Amino acid sequence: MEQEYDIIVLGTGLKECILSGLMTLSGKKVLHIDKNPYYGGESASISPLEELYKKFKTPGPPKSMGRGKEWNVDLIPKFFLSTGQMVKILLHTEVTRYLDFKVVEGSYVYKGGKVHKVPASEKDADASDLMGMFDKRRFKKLLLFALNFDIRNPRTHHDVDPHKTTTRELFHRYDLGLDVIEFIGHAIALHNSESYLDRPCVETISRIRLYCDSLSCRNTSPYLYPLYGLGEIPQGFARLNAEHGGTFLLNRAVDEIVMDSGKVKAVKSEGKLFHCKQLICDPSYVPNRVRKVGRVVRAICLLNHPVKHTHDTSSCQIIIPQTQLNRKSDIYISVVSFAHNVASDGMYIATVSTTAETSNPEKEVQPGLELLEPIVHKFVSVSNLLVPNEDGKKSQIFVSRSYDGTNHFETECEDIKDMYQRLTGTELSFAGSRHHSIMYG
Repeated sequence: MEQEYDIIVLGTGLKECILSGLMTLSGKKVLHIDKNPYYGGESASISPLEELYKKFKTPGPPKSMGRGKEWNVDLIPKFFLSTGQMVKILLHTEVTRYLDFKVVEGSYVYKGGKVHKVPASEKDADASDLMGMFDKRRFKKLLLFALNFDIRNPRTHHDVDPHKTTTRELFHRYDLGLDVIEFIGHAIALHNSESYLDRPCVETISRIRLYCDSLSCRNTSPYLYPLYGLGEIPQGFARLNAEHGGTFLLNRAVDEIVMDSGKVKAVKSEGKLFHCKQLICDPSYVPNRVRKVGRVVRAICLLNHPVKHTHDTSSCQIIIPQTQLNRKSDIYISVVSFAHNVASDGMYIATVSTTAETSNPEKEVQPGLELLEPIVHKFVSVSNLLVPNEDGKKSQIFVSRSYDGTNHFETECEDIKDMYQRLTGTELSFAGSRHHSIMYG
Protein backbone atom coordinates (compact mmCIF):
# COMPACT_ATOMS: atom_id res chain seq x y z
CA MET A 1 0.00 0.00 0.00
CA GLU A 2 1.32 3.47 -0.88
CA GLN A 3 1.82 5.78 2.08
CA GLU A 4 1.20 9.55 2.28
CA TYR A 5 3.43 12.00 4.16
CA ASP A 6 3.56 15.79 4.37
CA ILE A 7 7.34 15.76 4.19
CA ILE A 8 9.97 13.17 3.36
CA VAL A 9 13.52 13.82 4.55
CA LEU A 10 16.43 12.07 2.83
CA GLY A 11 19.49 11.78 5.07
CA THR A 12 19.96 12.11 8.83
CA GLY A 13 22.55 14.89 8.77
CA LEU A 14 22.36 17.49 11.50
CA LYS A 15 20.49 20.06 9.38
CA GLU A 16 18.03 17.52 8.00
CA CYS A 17 17.24 16.19 11.49
CA ILE A 18 16.76 19.69 12.91
CA LEU A 19 14.43 20.73 10.08
CA SER A 20 12.40 17.52 10.35
CA GLY A 21 12.16 18.04 14.12
CA LEU A 22 10.82 21.55 13.60
CA MET A 23 8.31 20.23 11.04
CA THR A 24 7.16 17.37 13.28
CA LEU A 25 6.63 19.83 16.14
CA SER A 26 4.39 21.92 13.87
CA GLY A 27 2.14 18.89 13.31
CA LYS A 28 3.49 17.63 9.97
CA LYS A 29 3.66 13.91 9.17
CA VAL A 30 7.36 13.24 8.47
CA LEU A 31 9.25 10.23 7.08
CA HIS A 32 13.06 9.97 7.21
CA ILE A 33 14.95 7.71 4.81
CA ASP A 34 18.74 7.32 5.02
CA LYS A 35 20.97 5.18 2.79
CA ASN A 36 23.44 4.85 5.71
CA PRO A 37 22.97 2.42 8.63
CA TYR A 38 23.85 5.24 11.10
CA TYR A 39 22.62 8.73 12.00
CA GLY A 40 24.44 11.92 11.02
CA GLY A 41 25.21 11.64 7.28
CA GLU A 42 28.44 13.43 6.41
CA SER A 43 28.40 15.08 9.86
CA ALA A 44 28.32 11.73 11.72
CA SER A 45 30.33 10.76 14.79
CA ILE A 46 32.38 7.63 14.14
CA SER A 47 32.56 4.99 16.87
CA PRO A 48 34.31 2.72 17.72
CA LEU A 49 37.72 4.03 16.68
CA GLU A 50 38.31 0.98 14.45
CA GLU A 51 35.55 2.33 12.15
CA LEU A 52 37.50 5.57 11.58
CA TYR A 53 40.61 3.66 10.48
CA LYS A 54 38.40 1.51 8.24
CA LYS A 55 36.70 4.57 6.71
CA PHE A 56 40.07 6.09 5.79
CA LYS A 57 41.41 2.68 4.68
CA THR A 58 44.39 2.70 7.07
CA PRO A 59 45.54 -0.17 9.32
CA GLY A 60 45.02 0.28 13.05
CA PRO A 61 44.36 1.56 15.60
CA PRO A 62 47.40 0.74 17.75
CA LYS A 63 46.87 -0.59 21.30
CA SER A 64 48.16 2.70 22.75
CA MET A 65 44.87 4.38 21.69
CA GLY A 66 42.93 2.60 24.44
CA ARG A 67 39.58 0.91 23.92
CA GLY A 68 37.96 1.70 20.56
CA LYS A 69 34.48 2.06 21.98
CA GLU A 70 35.62 4.99 24.17
CA TRP A 71 36.04 7.10 21.03
CA ASN A 72 33.43 9.19 19.20
CA VAL A 73 35.16 11.07 16.38
CA ASP A 74 33.19 13.79 14.61
CA LEU A 75 33.85 13.94 10.87
CA ILE A 76 32.84 17.63 10.87
CA PRO A 77 33.33 19.00 14.40
CA LYS A 78 31.70 22.35 15.14
CA PHE A 79 31.29 24.26 18.38
CA PHE A 80 28.17 26.05 19.63
CA LEU A 81 28.25 29.65 20.85
CA SER A 82 26.46 29.34 24.19
CA THR A 83 23.93 32.09 23.36
CA GLY A 84 24.02 31.38 19.60
CA GLN A 85 21.31 30.27 17.19
CA MET A 86 21.99 26.53 17.43
CA VAL A 87 21.50 26.59 21.21
CA LYS A 88 18.25 28.55 20.70
CA ILE A 89 17.03 25.85 18.28
CA LEU A 90 17.91 23.09 20.77
CA LEU A 91 16.11 24.91 23.58
CA HIS A 92 13.11 25.72 21.36
CA THR A 93 12.66 22.06 20.39
CA GLU A 94 13.59 20.86 23.90
CA VAL A 95 16.08 18.39 22.41
CA THR A 96 18.32 19.56 25.29
CA ARG A 97 16.49 16.91 27.35
CA TYR A 98 18.54 14.24 25.57
CA LEU A 99 21.92 16.00 25.65
CA ASP A 100 24.60 17.10 28.07
CA PHE A 101 27.06 19.84 27.19
CA LYS A 102 30.46 20.80 28.47
CA VAL A 103 32.08 24.20 28.09
CA VAL A 104 35.08 24.39 25.76
CA GLU A 105 38.02 25.54 27.88
CA GLY A 106 39.78 28.05 25.67
CA SER A 107 39.50 30.38 22.67
CA TYR A 108 42.74 31.28 20.91
CA VAL A 109 44.02 33.19 17.90
CA TYR A 110 47.29 32.73 16.00
CA LYS A 111 49.54 35.73 15.39
CA GLY A 112 53.17 36.01 14.43
CA GLY A 113 53.86 32.29 14.80
CA LYS A 114 52.32 32.10 18.28
CA VAL A 115 48.98 31.13 19.84
CA HIS A 116 47.35 33.83 22.02
CA LYS A 117 44.19 33.83 24.14
CA VAL A 118 41.36 35.81 22.49
CA PRO A 119 40.63 38.86 24.67
CA ALA A 120 36.89 39.60 24.89
CA SER A 121 36.63 41.53 28.15
CA GLU A 122 38.42 44.51 29.73
CA LYS A 123 40.29 42.17 32.08
CA ASP A 124 41.41 39.96 29.16
CA ALA A 125 42.49 43.03 27.19
CA ASP A 126 44.71 44.26 30.04
CA ALA A 127 46.44 40.88 30.25
CA SER A 128 46.71 40.31 26.49
CA ASP A 129 50.06 40.23 24.69
CA LEU A 130 48.29 40.76 21.35
CA MET A 131 48.19 44.55 21.75
CA GLY A 132 50.23 47.47 22.98
CA MET A 133 48.99 49.85 25.68
CA PHE A 134 47.26 52.34 23.35
CA ASP A 135 45.60 49.60 21.31
CA LYS A 136 44.26 48.06 24.53
CA ARG A 137 42.56 51.35 25.41
CA ARG A 138 40.99 51.68 21.93
CA PHE A 139 39.90 48.05 21.89
CA LYS A 140 38.19 48.43 25.27
CA LYS A 141 36.32 51.51 24.01
CA LEU A 142 35.02 49.61 20.97
CA LEU A 143 34.05 46.66 23.18
CA LEU A 144 32.10 48.98 25.50
CA PHE A 145 30.33 50.56 22.51
CA ALA A 146 29.33 47.15 21.12
CA LEU A 147 28.11 45.84 24.49
CA ASN A 148 25.97 48.92 25.17
CA PHE A 149 24.67 49.12 21.60
CA ASP A 150 20.90 48.71 21.22
CA ILE A 151 19.50 48.86 17.68
CA ARG A 152 16.21 50.28 19.04
CA ASN A 153 17.85 53.05 21.06
CA PRO A 154 19.59 55.71 18.89
CA ARG A 155 21.22 57.20 22.01
CA THR A 156 23.48 54.14 22.15
CA HIS A 157 24.59 54.59 18.51
CA HIS A 158 26.96 57.54 19.19
CA ASP A 159 26.38 59.08 15.71
CA VAL A 160 27.07 55.74 14.02
CA ASP A 161 24.39 54.78 11.50
CA PRO A 162 24.38 50.98 11.94
CA HIS A 163 22.92 50.42 8.46
CA LYS A 164 25.09 52.94 6.55
CA THR A 165 28.41 53.09 8.42
CA THR A 166 30.66 50.26 7.24
CA THR A 167 32.66 48.15 9.69
CA ARG A 168 35.84 49.60 8.17
CA GLU A 169 34.60 53.12 9.01
CA LEU A 170 33.62 52.03 12.52
CA PHE A 171 37.09 50.59 13.18
CA HIS A 172 38.64 53.76 11.75
CA ARG A 173 36.60 55.87 14.21
CA TYR A 174 38.21 53.97 17.08
CA ASP A 175 41.63 54.26 15.43
CA LEU A 176 42.23 50.51 15.67
CA GLY A 177 45.48 49.04 14.33
CA LEU A 178 45.49 46.24 11.73
CA ASP A 179 46.45 43.60 14.31
CA VAL A 180 43.48 44.49 16.52
CA ILE A 181 41.10 44.59 13.54
CA GLU A 182 42.31 41.13 12.54
CA PHE A 183 41.49 39.36 15.80
CA ILE A 184 38.23 41.29 16.34
CA GLY A 185 37.00 40.45 12.82
CA HIS A 186 38.10 36.81 12.72
CA ALA A 187 38.38 35.49 16.30
CA ILE A 188 35.54 37.45 17.98
CA ALA A 189 33.07 38.42 15.20
CA LEU A 190 33.96 35.10 13.46
CA HIS A 191 33.90 36.49 9.92
CA ASN A 192 35.60 34.09 7.50
CA SER A 193 36.62 36.62 4.82
CA GLU A 194 37.52 40.31 4.63
CA SER A 195 34.32 41.31 2.81
CA TYR A 196 32.64 42.16 6.14
CA LEU A 197 34.73 45.35 6.38
CA ASP A 198 32.73 47.03 3.62
CA ARG A 199 29.30 45.86 4.83
CA PRO A 200 27.10 47.77 7.34
CA CYS A 201 28.62 47.60 10.82
CA VAL A 202 25.39 46.43 12.50
CA GLU A 203 26.29 42.82 11.56
CA THR A 204 29.75 42.97 13.17
CA ILE A 205 28.45 44.77 16.28
CA SER A 206 25.86 42.03 16.82
CA ARG A 207 28.49 39.32 16.28
CA ILE A 208 30.84 40.93 18.86
CA ARG A 209 27.92 41.08 21.30
CA LEU A 210 27.02 37.44 20.64
CA TYR A 211 30.60 36.33 21.37
CA CYS A 212 30.83 38.42 24.56
CA ASP A 213 27.36 37.38 25.78
CA SER A 214 28.27 33.73 25.15
CA LEU A 215 31.52 34.20 27.04
CA SER A 216 29.76 35.79 30.01
CA CYS A 217 27.74 32.56 30.55
CA ARG A 218 30.98 30.72 31.30
CA ASN A 219 34.29 32.49 31.66
CA THR A 220 36.64 30.04 29.93
CA SER A 221 35.31 30.37 26.35
CA PRO A 222 32.02 31.21 24.59
CA TYR A 223 31.78 27.70 23.14
CA LEU A 224 29.91 24.54 24.13
CA TYR A 225 30.26 20.98 22.88
CA PRO A 226 28.03 17.97 23.57
CA LEU A 227 29.36 15.09 25.66
CA TYR A 228 29.91 12.06 23.39
CA GLY A 229 30.17 14.29 20.28
CA LEU A 230 27.85 15.84 17.72
CA GLY A 231 26.33 12.49 16.76
CA GLU A 232 24.16 12.84 19.87
CA ILE A 233 22.19 15.66 18.22
CA PRO A 234 20.68 13.82 15.20
CA GLN A 235 19.82 11.00 17.61
CA GLY A 236 18.17 13.50 19.97
CA PHE A 237 16.04 14.79 17.09
CA ALA A 238 15.22 11.21 16.04
CA ARG A 239 13.82 10.65 19.55
CA LEU A 240 11.86 13.90 19.35
CA ASN A 241 10.44 12.84 15.96
CA ALA A 242 9.47 9.40 17.25
CA GLU A 243 7.62 11.03 20.17
CA HIS A 244 5.60 13.10 17.67
CA GLY A 245 4.83 10.30 15.23
CA GLY A 246 7.78 10.67 12.83
CA THR A 247 9.15 7.53 11.11
CA PHE A 248 12.81 6.60 10.43
CA LEU A 249 14.03 4.09 7.85
CA LEU A 250 17.82 3.64 8.04
CA ASN A 251 20.05 1.63 5.69
CA ARG A 252 17.59 1.96 2.79
CA ALA A 253 18.45 2.75 -0.80
CA VAL A 254 16.64 5.62 -2.52
CA ASP A 255 15.77 4.43 -6.05
CA GLU A 256 14.06 7.49 -7.46
CA ILE A 257 12.51 10.86 -6.66
CA VAL A 258 9.19 10.80 -8.55
CA MET A 259 8.15 14.12 -10.14
CA ASP A 260 4.84 15.30 -11.57
CA SER A 261 4.74 18.52 -13.69
CA GLY A 262 8.10 19.65 -12.23
CA LYS A 263 6.98 19.09 -8.63
CA VAL A 264 7.96 16.34 -6.20
CA LYS A 265 5.29 13.64 -5.86
CA ALA A 266 6.90 10.66 -4.14
CA VAL A 267 10.11 8.83 -3.21
CA LYS A 268 10.68 5.28 -4.41
CA SER A 269 12.77 3.22 -1.99
CA GLU A 270 13.48 -0.48 -2.46
CA GLY A 271 10.45 -0.80 -4.76
CA LYS A 272 8.04 0.93 -2.37
CA LEU A 273 6.41 4.28 -3.14
CA PHE A 274 6.13 6.93 -0.40
CA HIS A 275 4.08 10.00 -1.38
CA CYS A 276 4.90 13.49 -0.12
CA LYS A 277 4.13 17.17 -0.65
CA GLN A 278 7.66 18.39 0.17
CA LEU A 279 11.14 16.89 0.20
CA ILE A 280 14.16 17.89 2.33
CA CYS A 281 17.56 16.37 1.55
CA ASP A 282 21.31 16.79 1.62
CA PRO A 283 23.20 17.30 -1.69
CA SER A 284 24.25 13.62 -1.99
CA TYR A 285 20.67 12.56 -2.82
CA VAL A 286 20.19 15.02 -5.72
CA PRO A 287 23.54 15.45 -7.53
CA ASN A 288 21.76 17.01 -10.54
CA ARG A 289 20.23 19.77 -8.40
CA VAL A 290 23.44 21.13 -6.84
CA ARG A 291 26.63 22.82 -8.02
CA LYS A 292 30.15 22.92 -6.63
CA VAL A 293 31.30 26.30 -5.29
CA GLY A 294 34.54 25.22 -3.62
CA ARG A 295 36.24 22.53 -1.55
CA VAL A 296 36.87 22.04 2.16
CA VAL A 297 39.91 20.24 3.54
CA ARG A 298 39.77 18.66 7.00
CA ALA A 299 42.55 16.88 8.90
CA ILE A 300 41.41 14.86 11.92
CA CYS A 301 44.41 14.40 14.23
CA LEU A 302 44.62 12.04 17.19
CA LEU A 303 46.97 13.31 19.92
CA ASN A 304 48.21 12.03 23.26
CA HIS A 305 48.90 15.51 24.68
CA PRO A 306 47.23 18.93 25.02
CA VAL A 307 48.08 21.49 22.32
CA LYS A 308 51.11 23.65 23.14
CA HIS A 309 50.53 27.23 24.40
CA THR A 310 46.87 26.53 25.27
CA HIS A 311 47.52 26.33 29.03
CA ASP A 312 47.04 22.53 28.95
CA THR A 313 43.33 22.90 28.21
CA SER A 314 41.38 19.72 27.47
CA SER A 315 39.43 21.51 24.72
CA CYS A 316 39.81 24.73 22.75
CA GLN A 317 39.34 26.56 19.49
CA ILE A 318 42.25 28.15 17.60
CA ILE A 319 41.72 30.46 14.61
CA ILE A 320 44.54 31.32 12.21
CA PRO A 321 43.39 34.50 10.42
CA GLN A 322 43.93 34.44 6.67
CA THR A 323 46.22 37.48 6.60
CA GLN A 324 48.74 35.66 8.85
CA LEU A 325 49.37 33.23 5.97
CA ASN A 326 48.53 35.37 2.92
CA ARG A 327 45.34 33.38 2.33
CA LYS A 328 41.76 34.28 1.44
CA SER A 329 40.19 32.10 4.18
CA ASP A 330 40.94 31.39 7.82
CA ILE A 331 42.19 28.07 9.16
CA TYR A 332 40.20 26.63 12.09
CA ILE A 333 41.40 24.17 14.72
CA SER A 334 38.99 22.51 17.15
CA VAL A 335 40.34 20.45 20.03
CA VAL A 336 38.23 18.09 22.16
CA SER A 337 39.31 15.19 24.34
CA PHE A 338 38.53 12.55 26.94
CA ALA A 339 36.95 15.43 28.96
CA HIS A 340 34.05 15.43 26.47
CA ASN A 341 33.84 11.60 26.49
CA VAL A 342 34.97 11.43 22.86
CA ALA A 343 38.42 9.81 23.38
CA SER A 344 40.25 7.40 25.68
CA ASP A 345 41.72 8.77 28.88
CA GLY A 346 44.55 11.24 28.20
CA MET A 347 43.82 11.38 24.44
CA TYR A 348 42.77 14.34 22.27
CA ILE A 349 41.10 14.87 18.88
CA ALA A 350 42.15 18.00 17.00
CA THR A 351 40.65 18.85 13.62
CA VAL A 352 42.16 21.41 11.26
CA SER A 353 39.82 22.73 8.56
CA THR A 354 39.72 25.42 5.89
CA THR A 355 38.40 26.27 2.46
CA ALA A 356 40.85 24.84 -0.07
CA GLU A 357 42.46 27.47 -2.32
CA THR A 358 45.06 25.43 -4.21
CA SER A 359 45.46 22.05 -5.89
CA ASN A 360 47.34 20.80 -2.79
CA PRO A 361 44.82 21.21 0.06
CA GLU A 362 46.79 19.14 2.59
CA LYS A 363 49.70 21.56 2.33
CA GLU A 364 47.29 24.41 3.13
CA VAL A 365 46.47 23.01 6.58
CA GLN A 366 50.16 22.46 7.38
CA PRO A 367 50.47 25.62 9.57
CA GLY A 368 47.64 24.23 11.71
CA LEU A 369 49.17 20.75 11.84
CA GLU A 370 52.49 22.20 13.01
CA LEU A 371 50.77 23.63 16.09
CA LEU A 372 49.56 20.13 17.03
CA GLU A 373 52.86 18.21 16.81
CA PRO A 374 53.53 15.43 17.66
CA ILE A 375 50.50 13.80 15.97
CA VAL A 376 49.79 10.10 16.64
CA HIS A 377 47.63 9.65 13.56
CA LYS A 378 46.06 11.95 10.97
CA PHE A 379 43.14 11.43 8.59
CA VAL A 380 42.80 13.95 5.76
CA SER A 381 39.69 14.43 3.65
CA VAL A 382 38.79 16.90 0.91
CA SER A 383 35.09 17.38 0.19
CA ASN A 384 33.21 19.47 -2.33
CA LEU A 385 31.25 22.47 -1.10
CA LEU A 386 27.87 22.00 -2.80
CA VAL A 387 24.95 24.44 -2.92
CA PRO A 388 21.46 24.00 -4.42
CA ASN A 389 20.80 25.37 -7.93
CA GLU A 390 17.36 26.73 -6.98
CA ASP A 391 15.33 27.76 -3.95
CA GLY A 392 13.02 24.73 -4.21
CA LYS A 393 9.76 26.68 -4.24
CA LYS A 394 8.73 25.36 -7.67
CA SER A 395 9.86 21.73 -7.25
CA GLN A 396 9.20 21.65 -3.46
CA ILE A 397 12.63 19.95 -3.12
CA PHE A 398 14.69 21.77 -0.49
CA VAL A 399 18.40 20.95 -0.48
CA SER A 400 20.83 21.89 2.29
CA ARG A 401 24.26 23.34 1.61
CA SER A 402 27.41 21.31 2.37
CA TYR A 403 29.12 22.07 5.69
CA ASP A 404 31.69 24.86 5.34
CA GLY A 405 35.26 25.05 6.63
CA THR A 406 34.42 26.97 9.84
CA ASN A 407 34.29 25.12 13.15
CA HIS A 408 31.30 26.86 14.70
CA PHE A 409 27.62 26.54 13.84
CA GLU A 410 26.66 30.12 12.96
CA THR A 411 26.75 29.76 9.14
CA GLU A 412 25.00 26.37 9.29
CA CYS A 413 22.20 27.96 11.34
CA GLU A 414 21.72 30.58 8.62
CA ASP A 415 21.15 27.72 6.16
CA ILE A 416 18.63 26.04 8.52
CA LYS A 417 16.71 29.32 8.98
CA ASP A 418 16.77 30.03 5.24
CA MET A 419 15.48 26.52 4.39
CA TYR A 420 12.78 26.77 7.08
CA GLN A 421 11.53 30.04 5.61
CA ARG A 422 11.38 28.57 2.07
CA LEU A 423 9.65 25.41 3.34
CA THR A 424 6.99 27.13 5.43
CA GLY A 425 6.80 30.71 4.13
CA THR A 426 7.37 31.95 7.69
CA GLU A 427 10.47 33.00 9.59
CA LEU A 428 11.89 30.66 12.23
CA SER A 429 11.13 32.44 15.49
CA PHE A 430 11.94 31.48 19.06
CA ALA A 431 9.53 33.97 20.64
CA GLY A 432 7.39 32.39 23.30
CA SER A 433 9.39 29.17 23.40
CA ARG A 434 9.94 27.73 26.86
CA HIS A 435 13.59 28.37 27.55
CA HIS A 436 15.35 26.35 30.19
CA SER A 437 19.10 26.44 30.52
CA ILE A 438 21.43 24.04 28.75
CA MET A 439 22.78 21.29 30.98
CA TYR A 440 26.53 21.46 31.50
CA GLY A 441 28.44 18.25 32.08
